[in-house]
Amino acid sequence: MNLCKASLLACLTFGFSAKAQPLSYYTDVQNQVMVWDNGVIRKIDYLPPMEVKVGRIAIPYIDNSQNFKIYYRGGAQKITAGITNRYQSSDCIVTYLNATSLNVFDRGQIKNLTRLCQAFYAGDSIIVFADGRNQQYSAYYNGNVVPMEGFVADSSIAQIDVQSNIAAYVNFARQFRIFYQGNLFTQEVYPVSSFKAGRNTVAYVDAGNQFKVFNNGNTQILEPFPPVSYSVGCDMVAYVSVDGNFNIFHKGKVYKIGYFRPDYTVTDFVCLYSDPSGYSKVFQDGNITTLEPYMPSNYRVQYHSVAYFDRTNVLKLYSNGEVYEVTSSLSPGDNTWSLNYDVIMYQVGTNLFKFYYQGTEY
Repeated sequence: MNLCKASLLACLTFGFSAKAQPLSYYTDVQNQVMVWDNGVIRKIDYLPPMEVKVGRIAIPYIDNSQNFKIYYRGGAQKITAGITNRYQSSDCIVTYLNATSLNVFDRGQIKNLTRLCQAFYAGDSIIVFADGRNQQYSAYYNGNVVPMEGFVADSSIAQIDVQSNIAAYVNFARQFRIFYQGNLFTQEVYPVSSFKAGRNTVAYVDAGNQFKVFNNGNTQILEPFPPVSYSVGCDMVAYVSVDGNFNIFHKGKVYKIGYFRPDYTVTDFVCLYSDPSGYSKVFQDGNITTLEPYMPSNYRVQYHSVAYFDRTNVLKLYSNGEVYEVTSSLSPGDNTWSLNYDVIMYQVGTNLFKFYYQGTEY
């Protein structure tokens, strides 16, 4: 099986509730494609798809005849026949490329961004693309196309990171810029050493080797020296400082977790890490939850959730501060389960598929 606020507000403008349940899918024993949507199972196709990418509000896929289709709000529609060569799904939009024509599926409507796309980078509610016709880089955000950089050589953007609702990049003049909520910030006029983007947030090391964070339009210095490592999520930066402290920045505040260098994973709204005693813990919204007295070897992290097998082979789900026991019918090596946003889908037997979301099994 192939498998925050500011961007969620952007999604709200795109016409859906941020509290709506995310989606999941499976292909049954009869090769029919089934979608789980808000607790309801819907059949959307009769043959197994060639490829599927699950978004939060839409599921784009290449069907058995190489048609590009999108499931959205209860039904699947055919978009193109046999010409879609690249596509990407996210929280709010679906971006797809037909030859060199770049398009976006937004609020159920299709918009062409350029007929000559030379490169594109898509987040949850933002697309940055090189428009060969206008010879410029532009950003699509909240229904509008905003010019960012003109280019006359091969590229005017040397490095770029587009995540969720934000884009950070170094332009041809080696200036560091950030595009956020429709505005372009000239963040640094001198080259930066490194940078990483996340929802509402960009962490970077400036020309003076200071470690800084841009969050919700504000910039502050986190450390006077570059960190040993760092990772960025939603309003969050986890990092190990040069003096060996593990810290987490979250919404303007730095939480000093301890003097140790853990293995850690940051994605969207959660940071999973192991403490000096080997306990696995999750940081979310300023709170720390202990999962197990060890770090699970088999886990998946996405959105608000961490799914993992404990030592008794029970599949568990951490989601929004709660830990649930999902099932004991699977094994750690089993590939018949998936985590899509905060929804676990798993198969029991030949043709029984179950879904688990926020403590409820469907």
